Amino acid sequence: MTSATSKHTITGWDPEDRVAWENGGAAIARRNLVWSVIAEHIGFSVWSLWSVMVLFMPASVYHLSAGDKFLIAATATAVGSVLRLPYTMATARFGGRNWTIFSAIVLVVPVVATIVVLANPGQPLWVYLVCAALTGVGGGNFASSMTNINAFYPQRLKGWALGVNAGGGNLGVPAIQLIGLLVIAVAGNRQPYWVCAVYLVGLVIAAIGASRYMNNLDIVSVDTASMRAALTHRHTWLVALLYIGTFGSFIGFSFAFAQVLQISYQSSGQSAAQASLHAAQIAFLGPLLGSIARVFGGKLADRIGGGRISLYVFVGMIAGAGLLAGTGTVAGKATSGTTLALYIVGFIALFILSGLGNGSVYKMIPSIFDAAARSMPGDEAARAAYSRAMSGAVIGIAGAIGGLGGVAINLVLRASYLANGTATAAFWAFGAFYVVAALVTWRIYVRIPAGDVPAPVDVPEPAAEPIKA
Repeated sequence: MTSATSKHTITGWDPEDRVAWENGGAAIARRNLVWSVIAEHIGFSVWSLWSVMVLFMPASVYHLSAGDKFLIAATATAVGSVLRLPYTMATARFGGRNWTIFSAIVLVVPVVATIVVLANPGQPLWVYLVCAALTGVGGGNFASSMTNINAFYPQRLKGWALGVNAGGGNLGVPAIQLIGLLVIAVAGNRQPYWVCAVYLVGLVIAAIGASRYMNNLDIVSVDTASMRAALTHRHTWLVALLYIGTFGSFIGFSFAFAQVLQISYQSSGQSAAQASLHAAQIAFLGPLLGSIARVFGGKLADRIGGGRISLYVFVGMIAGAGLLAGTGTVAGKATSGTTLALYIVGFIALFILSGLGNGSVYKMIPSIFDAAARSMPGDEAARAAYSRAMSGAVIGIAGAIGGLGGVAINLVLRASYLANGTATAAFWAFGAFYVVAALVTWRIYVRIPAGDVPAPVDVPEPAAEPIKA
């Protein structure tokens, strides 16, 4: 299982071989997981860099409105989401180790560009949008990392492994927000360069670590044929819909939370510097707890089932969105301390629930295609190859579409503020989407069908047997 064709390439990898797994395979997978998490973590931080930079951009100096800043966040989110599709196939084409090295090094460009742009305030909006688009490249790292780790781990451990990998990556969002908080507390809200400097060092460490400790696998985890097949697969789009609700909410709120808090604090009479500091003191908590929750979401899904956990998550998110809409806490209007506290609680609840849902929805993907593969003709190797390739493809597609949910979050918030000066309408819209997601989850992945379960494309499936996702 672990013979090497070159110094860093493994051939014959079969994580389902328990004997080989216990005799070295687990250690190899764990080592690759550790450095995958580190590289993805830093990629996430760079992707969400502008969620912190907006705290260093007072309107009196940069002349950007709240709507402009939401648009900057949406731009970074959109680029990161779209790039997840080519990044999904990159590990199969170039190798997981090789692509991790490249994807870390290339992020030096947007970090340096951010330093240059912020050192020269007063630029037109398009300059900030271009710079945010460059940081969006970091969002693609998630797809290549997840596809790579999916190939390293056996089916029985995929929920845990994918949860750890994704959760560790997601922690890049609160990490950069904590660093931003430290810089604001020590140096004020006019020196964002120290945040960028930290990540220049981090990118170098990630590239060196990946080059020394990661491996390429001499197997096809996902290719263009698998991607095309996945695009015609009904469950690809159903899972992507659910991931819009979970990851889209997580990354969208991660970009928006600090800015919403900052505006709310300023509306209560605080100065821009005070509002930035107070927003930074709280904003990191949501992404932090959501990232940690992702690991537990995958682990619970391994034990209880991804479909059931996802259903519970969406029911909770409906309640959370209702709380936010009902509090009436809005940017641009004075708010009481109690109302603002309820608003923060509702936001953090959505972060935690979306994190749990991220783990449970991604656990569903390999489970769906493993179930489909078991009913295919052919030997065990062919079925494993089908499951691995289709799971990898759907991980990339769902990740890309789910990330676009984050774009929608920021655009809907922007429209709500521009139209009403409040976020209330936006949260009613989010709640309505969570209702749809809950109904889809219950109907397709939880409720035991009365008749046949719709089978995956070109794969016969026994009648009256529900998909255990």
